[in-house]
Amino acid sequence: MALFGTDGVRGLANRELTAELALDLAVAAAHILGEKGEFKGHRPKAIVGQDSRASGEFLEAAVVAGLASAGVDVYKVGVLPTPAIAYLVGESGADLGVMISASHNPMPDNGIKFFSRGGEKLDDTLEAAIEKRLREDWERPIGKDVGRIISDESAAERYAYHLLATLKSSLNGIKVVVDCANGAASEIAPEVYRRAGADVVAISNKPNGWNINENCGSTHLENLIETVKLEKADLGIAHDGDADRCLAVDAFGNEIDGDFILAILASHWKVPTVVGTVMSNLGFVKALNELGIKVEKTQVGDRYVLERMLSNGYKLGGEQSGHIIMKDFANTGDGLLTALQLMQVMSESKNSLQSLAQVMERYPQVLVNVKDVDKSKLSTSAQIAKAISESESKLGDNGRVLVRASGTEALVRVMVEAASLDQATKNANELAELVRLELKQV
Repeated sequence: MALFGTDGVRGLANRELTAELALDLAVAAAHILGEKGEFKGHRPKAIVGQDSRASGEFLEAAVVAGLASAGVDVYKVGVLPTPAIAYLVGESGADLGVMISASHNPMPDNGIKFFSRGGEKLDDTLEAAIEKRLREDWERPIGKDVGRIISDESAAERYAYHLLATLKSSLNGIKVVVDCANGAASEIAPEVYRRAGADVVAISNKPNGWNINENCGSTHLENLIETVKLEKADLGIAHDGDADRCLAVDAFGNEIDGDFILAILASHWKVPTVVGTVMSNLGFVKALNELGIKVEKTQVGDRYVLERMLSNGYKLGGEQSGHIIMKDFANTGDGLLTALQLMQVMSESKNSLQSLAQVMERYPQVLVNVKDVDKSKLSTSAQIAKAISESESKLGDNGRVLVRASGTEALVRVMVEAASLDQATKNANELAELVRLELKQV
């Protein structure tokens, strides 16, 4: 079974993702990146950060120990968003970065994400090489060749400066409620939005190690919607635990997901091509095509979006879940950057978010997560493949079906879009039941 998923290594902290595994992963990553030639001629350097989970404390200690024991100088930046680590790796000329986070997953989980030189996520080949190198014998450095461990107190300010430098003008006059998910953005997001000129109301911004993503953030918008209406704000912003995502709600509480945000940015910036994923809403694709904007799709995962963007020179891409990549500013999805640029469009166009969102109409989409099944058998099930084909034929050009194994959780996702919600729900439930029967665990 592969150790790396769609976005790094994740698991139940201290059961599946242990301190021992974290240390071994750090050592293997140092060796593999070293063999790429990135460490030649100088002492290697790593940036290490984490979200607000309590388990991040012992996992950080293990990662730092592994890197330092492999001869890497480690700069600890504390609790910061994942995109901050990506930015700091590139900005400081570091050889690699490590973010300890399970993103939107529940608090008991945790994860480890690696970044290579320049702040880019590792591709599948490098991840496979790290897995293969795990726990192999190696020659340990001694004396002055072991790595040093440094606390970088200026990291947050440098990241904040980078974000603010992407704006052309003040966001004065915009009132925003930001839900920080009691996660990595709890301090820096409200601060950056205030410094950008916005009137900021922060909620779920008091992490205690256990409350990350708990009924808050991008997976639970109810409190944000209520607060936006109560505060009479212009919009609400929801981040996930590590703040690489951004979802929004307008002044009336309508959800503005990643597809809407991409459509708003693409139409305002007049880009020729946007990179989405197989989860991108059909309404998003049709709306942009009508504007003369091409949409290219990749598999789910912002690193795959970035790969397509880099290979073809595209400027904008992202996911419905709120990972938005703006290549002029960053090499990874950045929730804070996305929020700032969305508010910048509101300011420049002098339009409300509700008005801007009229750029597209969302097709009804139903997503059913099928748990407790053997997802490894999905690709070999003839019955499921036949049912998907039949469902797609019935929907025609006004709908689509996607059944895939989750890359971050132990489940299969069944997604159906259709012209009506009833039709999408019926098809999704029928397919989900078939998946349960066909892939049930023995």
